[in-house]
Amino acid sequence: MEMSTLRYVSKDGLDALAAGLAARARLLAPSREGASVIFREYAGGELCLARATVSPKAAVLPACETLFAFAGGKESSETDADKVAGKPTLVLSARQEAAPTIIFACRPCDARGVAVLDRPYLNGPYRDPYYAARRNALLVVSLTCDAPCSTCFCDWVGKGPADSEGSDVLMTRLEEGFALEAVSPAGEALLRDGSLAGILTDGAARSEAVKAARKAGMDLRPPAPDLGRAHEALGKRFADAGFWQDMTAQCLSCGACTYMCPTCYCFNISDEGDGVAGRRVRSWDSCMSSLFTREASGHNPRAAKALRMRNRVLHKFSYYPTVWNGVFSCSGCGRCIANCPVQLDIRRIVLAGMAE
Repeated sequence: MEMSTLRYVSKDGLDALAAGLAARARLLAPSREGASVIFREYAGGELCLARATVSPKAAVLPACETLFAFAGGKESSETDADKVAGKPTLVLSARQEAAPTIIFACRPCDARGVAVLDRPYLNGPYRDPYYAARRNALLVVSLTCDAPCSTCFCDWVGKGPADSEGSDVLMTRLEEGFALEAVSPAGEALLRDGSLAGILTDGAARSEAVKAARKAGMDLRPPAPDLGRAHEALGKRFADAGFWQDMTAQCLSCGACTYMCPTCYCFNISDEGDGVAGRRVRSWDSCMSSLFTREASGHNPRAAKALRMRNRVLHKFSYYPTVWNGVFSCSGCGRCIANCPVQLDIRRIVLAGMAE
């Protein structure tokens, strides 16, 4: 299969490429912070290409954002009575704007995470204008994986270390540099931008090397189990309380799995202020929290951690696929495994749930 626009940058030119991209948009790139690698706005210097500890999900769905500000007041009216008392008013101010942003050197599982979020936030019954503004201003340059980590399982969910879903440009490491392939119209425009002409060169002659490098990354993966039955089999486990209790016995309900996940999108909304003026805030929430489903009456339909884990697993492998044509809402990045303090493995739960 012929590749689309292919450009090449040498190892020495990678920092110049980052600087060129940062000149045209806010560039979020992996950055070391202690023992972790997180996405920060690029401020120059040598790039870090290590696999990030956290996903770049906050670029489209911030951990905390103001939806709108509100302020109460009074205005005069035409009637004499109202002129004396004044009419109460509520003034709302909302901003649905976003700065042009480029996520650079994330992994394909991260880019696929953005695609998972796109479905409910853009294509669901209610289009989210805040998310849409950031998504329309976003361009994703992902770095294909050379070798898997022990916690990676992207191939389990039907993808791979060079999958293009959610990406605009796929960057592949070669022996002497990097090849960049456009996989969307926005990616084509980026790679054909004249301002990068002195940094990027034609990479057509390296297309076979790119294919070989991507195949090598996939060949390093052990055979993946067939999860074609996961949707139905896990759904049948819904009422099997003993199964879910056994699978979650070691869980601490800390919620790290959900906050590290590139595809979890639960949120809470709260109002902050003095009653006269303030703001409405949307912030990340976790279905693993014991308070997540507690009702105003005090009743909690998922008070037990086994029921909360059931909801998390079934959402990714049963509920979401039911709505979105069989697509799992798990990208297989493995961060929930790598960052779990007790190494609870979602792969084990899925396989056990599929067992007869």
